[in-house]
Amino acid sequence: MNKIKVLIPVYNDWQSVYKLIDEINSLSIDPEFQISIIIVNDASNHDRSNEQKTLENLHSVKILNMKKNQGHARCIATGLKFIYEKDDFDYVIPMDGDGEDRPEEINNFLNQIKGNIEKPIVGERIKRSENLIFKICYQLHKIITFSFTGKSIKFGNYSCLSKTIVEKMINEKATWNSFSGSLTKIENNIISINSIRGNRYFGPSKMSYYNLIKHSLSIISVFKKTFLVRSALFIIFYILLIKSYASVITAIPLVFLLIAVYAISNLALRENMDEFDKSLENINNIDQIK
Repeated sequence: MNKIKVLIPVYNDWQSVYKLIDEINSLSIDPEFQISIIIVNDASNHDRSNEQKTLENLHSVKILNMKKNQGHARCIATGLKFIYEKDDFDYVIPMDGDGEDRPEEINNFLNQIKGNIEKPIVGERIKRSENLIFKICYQLHKIITFSFTGKSIKFGNYSCLSKTIVEKMINEKATWNSFSGSLTKIENNIISINSIRGNRYFGPSKMSYYNLIKHSLSIISVFKKTFLVRSALFIIFYILLIKSYASVITAIPLVFLLIAVYAISNLALRENMDEFDKSLENINNIDQIK
């Protein structure tokens, strides 16, 4: 029997998480898979229900309560480390807890691993639920990321990782900064399956334009050396191109690029292996709700 851990970070969105748990419990799962859920509570300050749930189709549900808020990516990193060091598992499926990662697609991941695949499997977005302007900005993010890193990253957290891949992830400092960037860095051979971004169960999406920019820059910061080399080449080429037409307007792209270099250099400092190694010390307690 394959033991599957579904890893869900949450911050003040318990209504959505409990709905997601119920939906995972209601899935028709092949009996060869044992499904457990690990929730990383990122020091939420809103009350949540502590009721015990029946959840007859889930093996267990644990909540890791963090002492201090550390952000989405670091919650996933902490969860991976906890599962690898403290739990018994074969695969981990990290996913968002708000409904945008659709629970029915879990079966698509499980169908892929029936042959005991060691390669990471990611949900590649083929359809998004945001407005047109946001979709255009997201496409620009992918183009810019590819242009400055040489990496085409079309996935987020929703994925399925074997124990071998989880081990690599928790030994890579970039995981403390960006999940998708780190996975792309450590593994070239990634299997993609189609994934449709669902609608949030409750409330507006938390992926604002600011968060999209930060998400994009965090991914790029994982490949900071390549980014800096390509940025330098772009600056040289661009200056040669506009030297006869230099003006305040033609300097705008250079200003934006220099701001990006500063931001990415700072984000790269988040890759702190010492903090990552000590991340389990941030767990205040563990609640078992099933």
